[in-house]
Amino acid sequence: MFGFISTFILSRTCVFLIMSKEMPNFYFFLHGTHVHHLNYGIFLLSGICGYSVFQRPVGRAAEITALLYGVAMGLTFDEFGMWLHLGGSYWQRASVDAVIVVAALFAMVAFAPALKNFESQHFWEFAVVLILVIAFGVVLYVAGTRLGTKFGPTLESLEMSSSP
Repeated sequence: MFGFISTFILSRTCVFLIMSKEMPNFYFFLHGTHVHHLNYGIFLLSGICGYSVFQRPVGRAAEITALLYGVAMGLTFDEFGMWLHLGGSYWQRASVDAVIVVAALFAMVAFAPALKNFESQHFWEFAVVLILVIAFGVVLYVAGTRLGTKFGPTLESLEMSSSP
């Protein structure tokens, strides 16, 4: 869960910062086509699953494999809206992103070990995720405000013109 939630929040934060011009555009383009990060996730999932099936890792290798699997899932599911609509704007998905982050946090709490088994590793993972969630909220607010100021009037006029 840690790899999934952390990667999901970090990738979404980078997208929001890039689109609001708060961060340089480091998207990968191949012959003019934007290669979305879900592709990295799919290839990583393929490699990790192949490794898991053929090598059957145990111990520390299994833990690292699980972490990388979560990272791959985070990269892939971060663009779930694009799977669903086969394209679309990143900004149409802000509420979906929030729901997914909240659902992931609930899942993490629901499947967390009992408090008596709570280890220092779990505390630090929880602390990192909490910091990422707070930072994500700040980025979402700042980027949304900037984009709302820039595109709000245009979107309002489009909405008004489409209502009966």
